[in-house]
Amino acid sequence: MTQENGEKTPKILLVEDDTNLGFVIQDALRDEGFRVHLCKDGKEGLNQFNKEDYDLCLLDVMMPKKDGFSLAEDIRKTNQDIPIVFLTAKGQSEDKILGFKSGGDDYITTPFDGQELVLRLRPILKRNPRFREDTREKSRLHIGLYSFDFPNYELKLGYDRKKLTRKEAELLKLFAEHTGQVLERELIANMIWGDDSYFVGRSMDVFITKLRKYLSGDPAISIVNVHGVGFRLEVNA
Repeated sequence: MTQENGEKTPKILLVEDDTNLGFVIQDALRDEGFRVHLCKDGKEGLNQFNKEDYDLCLLDVMMPKKDGFSLAEDIRKTNQDIPIVFLTAKGQSEDKILGFKSGGDDYITTPFDGQELVLRLRPILKRNPRFREDTREKSRLHIGLYSFDFPNYELKLGYDRKKLTRKEAELLKLFAEHTGQVLERELIANMIWGDDSYFVGRSMDVFITKLRKYLSGDPAISIVNVHGVGFRLEVNA
């Protein structure tokens, strides 16, 4: 199944025993164009996984009949490639280690923002071979007059080329993919640095100052500080 623009529609298996939370997550993902099948426990989730093909599994950890870690291990016995993301209120490091040992690709603790969930799932989905087509074309982004070659961390304006660091490139890519949208500081910190501490916040400000300088060749581009909230990349036509 594809969307109207020709892109593949990701199909997600969501296994969550909290009915209300399950519906909230399901609705949030469907609003972003995902197809979602919701199961209420690990045993039902495994049966459903064996019935249909999915592009990603989003698993609660603490569930009746079969917990999320055990379910992930069972899934990995038949499919080594499908991305698996754990969703749980538990945040202790030992639980995260166990999650990754069980075959998980990421570990998201609740409560969380729906936008953050979607932003974290999209790059994980790209690891699935079904979503790797035309990656070279999609990896080249245009920001105003600039051309941004993300895999090579290179920002170009005419004959001028600027080599970015990995963090700079990841931050610019996040902004470019959400041009015109306000990205909260905590979301940016967790997406790029994996931490939203005070020191990461100060580092973020330094990186954004650098990006503003790199993009100063096009006066139509600005990274706006939304006071008390976050930042927004604007490109005025």
